[in-house]
Amino acid sequence: MARLPKNIWVAAGDGDINRVRELVDYHSFSPNVPDEHTYTPMHAAASYGQLDVLRYLISRGGNINITDADGDTPLYTVENIETARFLIQHGAIVDHRNNEGISPIEYLQEDYPAVANYLLSLTSSTVNSVAVPAQPSQHHQEAVSEELTSQLMASVHDIMQRAEEEGRDPEEELRQVIGRTVVDSIVTGYGMTTREGENRGEEMDDSPSKRSRGDDSTG
Repeated sequence: MARLPKNIWVAAGDGDINRVRELVDYHSFSPNVPDEHTYTPMHAAASYGQLDVLRYLISRGGNINITDADGDTPLYTVENIETARFLIQHGAIVDHRNNEGISPIEYLQEDYPAVANYLLSLTSSTVNSVAVPAQPSQHHQEAVSEELTSQLMASVHDIMQRAEEEGRDPEEELRQVIGRTVVDSIVTGYGMTTREGENRGEEMDDSPSKRSRGDDSTG
């Protein structure tokens, strides 16, 4: 039995930019159209780190701060620093609060501490309102380090592959991505050590559970 063509939400999450282009350019789908769960293509692309799709959706009117029924913007769905950085660079609001009064930092804190720490480093206004661990555990620090290393390796591989295909020298681009990773590492590490002193003795609130993204509508 033949498979049905991907809908725009699945295509955006899969990084299938050709299908996304087809639906937006030829079938008049909006980058901000919600599915039955009020999840938009912007949320789906951000959730799976599909930067090319995000870039395209934004060029077609995608709202970087579009909210779902819970008041969550695409920033609430990210799982790596690279995607978070992209959204911030395109106007994502870090100080946003969803319908439960929870910020992206609080929402991501438990499952994606590296991303939460990165977002926290961008604004001083959230330091006193965000519940963070009083003392970062060894596991926590190792998770942050592993996240940054994994992203660096993926970026280097992508740059080398594209440079080979285009027949150009990747040195300058590699210098830039390595430099950004070093800065992120320093900022994230500083954030953990500073908040250790600031939050010692504070009781950490329960973190919200990560929203499941397995409910993509079909058809």
